[in-house]
Amino acid sequence: MSSPVLLVIAHGSRDPRHAATVHALTSRVRALRPGLRVETGFLDFNAPSVPRVLERLTAEGADEVVALPLLLTRAFHAKSDIPAVLREARAALPRLRVRQAEVLGPSPLLNAALERRLYEAGVRPGDRGSTGLVLASAGSSDPEAIAVIAEIARELRHTGWCSVRPAFASASQPRTEDAVRALRADGVRRVAVAPYVIAPGRLPDRIAAGAAEAGADVLAGVLGPAPELARLLLDRYDAARARSARPVPLSA
Repeated sequence: MSSPVLLVIAHGSRDPRHAATVHALTSRVRALRPGLRVETGFLDFNAPSVPRVLERLTAEGADEVVALPLLLTRAFHAKSDIPAVLREARAALPRLRVRQAEVLGPSPLLNAALERRLYEAGVRPGDRGSTGLVLASAGSSDPEAIAVIAEIARELRHTGWCSVRPAFASASQPRTEDAVRALRADGVRRVAVAPYVIAPGRLPDRIAAGAAEAGADVLAGVLGPAPELARLLLDRYDAARARSARPVPLSA
């Protein structure tokens, strides 16, 4: 094959909307770059698993793969789970060269996708100055991931929103409902919640429930197959290809 296969690695979920959204996103990536082979593998809950996809690609003659974590921050899955899966696959499939791309965030393209969803939910560009924004992520116990979300919230604040607060659906505080209430306590009359998540599932549902409980005025949709997100996947793929070719190491 002339170009490495792009293998998008998603977490997986018992919620069928998760896999459907991931496949819609990868379909958009294929449409942006015809001729590029794009495959999807899941860490858990959904099929096919990452090892099964790599085995099939090897059997079909592929010799190089760029494995792209469908993750917004560098937390446990990006630092531990995915490298471990790829090391095992590389040991079992020595003819296959595997490179791990960087996670998706942070990126201006993600911010653009986030704002696209807010506009689709009814926020107008002129509303920024009078609207408080809750940047609601899945959450993590990893300090690096939490710091990234906080930094994105600060960046968004500088784009005209009257106030921006981060929130988390798990592992960290504050929760979405607490961030909405804090904005109200600060005197913000209109509050929008922007889920900084890719696909529907348990944690995005928790974000939505928190927004409803606290009376947020606007709830945006998940990032899903936004065109900006599809472009970002290709950017990460291209960056991985541009780096010096090296297989995933067999030991950490």
